[in-house]
Amino acid sequence: MTNKIGGYGNRPVHNGTGKTVSRERDAGTSSASQSSEAGKAATPVQVSDQARQLAALERAVQDAPVVNDARVTAVRNAIEEDRYEVVPERIADKLLRMEQDLLKSEK
Repeated sequence: MTNKIGGYGNRPVHNGTGKTVSRERDAGTSSASQSSEAGKAATPVQVSDQARQLAALERAVQDAPVVNDARVTAVRNAIEEDRYEVVPERIADKLLRMEQDLLKSEK
């Protein structure tokens, strides 16, 4: 299961008052009436360090390959040659570790 962090594309941003707000990259193409309306209630926006880290992480994840082809080939060959071993204890340990990590991240 994956959760896409970004992906809002070119959809307009709604600020909760029913008005559509242009994105920063769209700000240069807004009309004069929109910019004068926005100028009246301009509020500086501050991006937190956590938001910057999240954006960097999103870029890194987008650049990562979805499937490790070399690993898939190696496992496929091991299965075909009857060299692939399933170690139940190792699977159980990793499942428990994953559960613990998930519980820590919820706090």
